[in-house]
Amino acid sequence: MNQIQTENRQHWMSVLARTSLADIQAAWSTLSNKPKYSFLRQPETGLAMIQARTNGSGSPFNMGEITLTRCAVAISNTIGHAFIAGRDKRHAELAAVFDGLLQDPDRNAHLTEAVIKPMEEKLMEQRQTKAKKVASTRVDFFTMVRGED
Repeated sequence: MNQIQTENRQHWMSVLARTSLADIQAAWSTLSNKPKYSFLRQPETGLAMIQARTNGSGSPFNMGEITLTRCAVAISNTIGHAFIAGRDKRHAELAAVFDGLLQDPDRNAHLTEAVIKPMEEKLMEQRQTKAKKVASTRVDFFTMVRGED
């Protein structure tokens, strides 16, 4: 897999992981010619350590643990993987299936346009709505300086 393919895959896996279960199920239900797939790793829930950095650029430190669900499926000649924040096994399963399907050159262009782009647009809208809501509650603090005598 070359660099561009890797970046594209990272992008669609990110979108599939962040989208809601309802949206991914809707995409699955509209999919014609649903593939047969088998589990290489059944959806399973576990914990992962999350690292953070002080002020976004300092030394990394272990911030805490997050619940993850992971899944791996085999679809004809590809293997799909998914890691989903939370405990939703169906979400992990469908994300892994879509990852496998998107690796197929014959399906990639269609699925990118029909599934990934609409999900990405919805995620952007949700982010903008949240940013507007947060911005409306912003308080600017300032300090008045007294004259020096």
